[in-house]
Amino acid sequence: MSRLKGVGVALVTPFNEDLSVDFEALTNLVNYNIENGIGYLVVLGTTAEAATLSQEEKALVIEHVVKVNAGRVPLVLGIGGNNTQEVKKQIEAADLSAFDAVLSVSPYYNKPNQEGLYQHYKALASTGKPIIIYNVPGRTGQNIEASTTLRLAEEFPNLFMIKEAAPNILQYFDILRKKPSGFSLVSGDDEFTLPVTLAGGDGVISVIGQAYPKEFSTMVRLAFEGKVKEAYAIHNRLVDITRLIFAEGNPCGIKTVLAEKGILKNHLRLPLVPASEGLQQRIREAMALLQ
Repeated sequence: MSRLKGVGVALVTPFNEDLSVDFEALTNLVNYNIENGIGYLVVLGTTAEAATLSQEEKALVIEHVVKVNAGRVPLVLGIGGNNTQEVKKQIEAADLSAFDAVLSVSPYYNKPNQEGLYQHYKALASTGKPIIIYNVPGRTGQNIEASTTLRLAEEFPNLFMIKEAAPNILQYFDILRKKPSGFSLVSGDDEFTLPVTLAGGDGVISVIGQAYPKEFSTMVRLAFEGKVKEAYAIHNRLVDITRLIFAEGNPCGIKTVLAEKGILKNHLRLPLVPASEGLQQRIREAMALLQ
């Protein structure tokens, strides 16, 4: 489990013009990230537009990433939802032989209270599988409070990590201060990566990292080494592009960057659409400054 440290990236799913999965581009993306120092890969997270993929497509994406990775870096598999028993069933049924852990987003839309969130993850913990809690209230509509995360961390060792993406950075710091020693926190917000890592976090599961893997990985490595000034120099260079890729939602921004880099084609599945021409131009301008 401790292998999940540094920069993990939440891979996008590349599509062809007919919106079928572009497996050639997926190969390019995986190789580009591994060759440029990424620590681990997250398959079928939110950034992958997983909600728009069929079960058959998900199985093919998993198979393809496992094959291309060929054991080079650890893998994490996204399995989440708002039907607790169904998510539990999917985790139990999944072939996790190639994966270090499951990343499971908190239930969205239902808006459970803190006890409901606790009971949800308690049920998932009963599978015995290594699970990363994923708190992203901007998408789910409900925050997992620090006290609930700490309760889960104390009681269930296989809930060994949280990808924290609450908008309040103080929540990250509260977890880091009070967590048990075997529990890990990674940032789920690219812009919080450096301060959270310096405060004792184990890095990030990143979106922008898959476009700038070398730079982002170097920044986090410098943070682990306590080279704060050097790390912030990289952070400050990447702030503008990081903000721009989320300006109209994810993953339309990151797909614009990856398309500009020639790694994939800029296609998304409805209900998502490509970034507006105005935003694409601003992204191109920001990328030019990073050359």
